[in-house]
Amino acid sequence: MNDSFSGKNGKVKVMYVRSDDDSNGDDRNKNKRPAGKGRPADGARSSGRTGQDKPRGNNDRRGSGSDSRRSESDRPRRPARTEDRGGYDSPWKTVSRGPEEEPAFDHGGISGKSFIDPEQLRRQRAEETRVYGENACQALFASRPDAIVRAWFVQSVTPRFREALRWMAANRKAYHVVDEEELAKASGTEHHGGVCFLIKKRQGLDAQTYLKEAPAKDCVLALEEVGNPHNLGAIVRSCAHFGVNGVLLQDPALLESGAAVRTAEGGAEHIKAISADDFLSVLDTFRKAGYAIVTTSSHKGTPLAQAKLPAKMVLVLGQERDGLSDSAWQQGDMNVSIGGTGKVESLNVSVATGILLADWWRQNQA
Repeated sequence: MNDSFSGKNGKVKVMYVRSDDDSNGDDRNKNKRPAGKGRPADGARSSGRTGQDKPRGNNDRRGSGSDSRRSESDRPRRPARTEDRGGYDSPWKTVSRGPEEEPAFDHGGISGKSFIDPEQLRRQRAEETRVYGENACQALFASRPDAIVRAWFVQSVTPRFREALRWMAANRKAYHVVDEEELAKASGTEHHGGVCFLIKKRQGLDAQTYLKEAPAKDCVLALEEVGNPHNLGAIVRSCAHFGVNGVLLQDPALLESGAAVRTAEGGAEHIKAISADDFLSVLDTFRKAGYAIVTTSSHKGTPLAQAKLPAKMVLVLGQERDGLSDSAWQQGDMNVSIGGTGKVESLNVSVATGILLADWWRQNQA
């Protein structure tokens, strides 16, 4: 209990604390009221009434008013004041305390002000991402359901996610059926396709780990400074269609962005991201493992129609405007270009990737 009032010296908080003398608990009758205090006797209360002396109806079961009420001696009484104690012998005492002296309470993480470690929250957000789109989320659930942390659905798509909903309920995964507006907030976009998953990101493989399981005929796509998520999604979709197993990126987390995963339409679940912090060094690692390095350009190199693409190769592409850097271009064991009318400077990088991979598939896998 506490109270406060204002005085000359500012606001003072009054707190009520139990007296130490009450902790013994030897005398349980100290809190009784003193004689003569409290409510008036039954006769005194009833003497002031008029017109209520007669019993109402048949009150035999209750008995008389004086018999039904407790006697005055049975009521708890306030202890009498004593000179040595300076007041009633109450188990509560008043203690004045200024606002600056108010104790700090440790909530222990139980109350609404529970403590969350900012570093832990930052690390958790860095490890998670949101993906959306019906095809992308269906493919993700089919390939790695344990990565799902939380899910949001609009009502109209729930029949098509019945199996996913059952699995999430059985595995205590949180999911919410919400309206379009709420889902747009959860996913961060209006183009969510009716569903959004919060997932744990996949970590990119290093080159040596990928090479341990690489097939005899293998095409790895290497992208230098390509970061547009929509382009990446379209590239990954083409990779999945033409049998590419790995995509080499300087930042593998880009393949896990919501826009890239949705644009890939489920293709992201069939592609392994390979880390390439040192882009040129990783290209050299693949060359030593028996891969041919094939670089590309919009205006120089062997025309694709005349090129014989190796069955085991790393296909290297760069930005649309600038293309590959000079250092990356010089790494090529073969340089190819896609011929055309020349009316436009270059093709979109995702379109160029699709054309090149289609020719590799035709020559080596079809």
